[in-house]
Amino acid sequence: MPHSKTIPPVPEPAAAILDRYPEPIRDALLALRTVILDVADDENTGPLEETLKWGQPAYLCATGTTIRIDRDDSHGGDIALYVSCKTSLVGEWRERFPDMAFGGTRSLHLKLDDDHGDDRLKMCIADALTYHRRKNRK
Repeated sequence: MPHSKTIPPVPEPAAAILDRYPEPIRDALLALRTVILDVADDENTGPLEETLKWGQPAYLCATGTTIRIDRDDSHGGDIALYVSCKTSLVGEWRERFPDMAFGGTRSLHLKLDDDHGDDRLKMCIADALTYHRRKNRK
């Protein structure tokens, strides 16, 4: 996926977590990180804090719910994107994209060979990063 924007380096300690993974997993997580950063910029979420939550790289902004990314060891995917189970996001995504893989009420699961630039994935990320802004409009 080509980018016209400069992607900042992964901050410590998230970089240390990502460096522990085998190269294919790390590369997929870094690709997913790039999509998250690009979508945050496109959606004008304001500052995006990149940190660790529950030992996973996490992305926080004032307009949305926290997104976490990690290796997926539990749902048949290779990597996963997690959101708060207190949101309605995964239910909404299930309805719109029934062919995507989800876990419970808090995760979206991806295979290494999935297109991480897929418009559906970008829509899910945008939904998460703008969750509070959208809920406040209703």
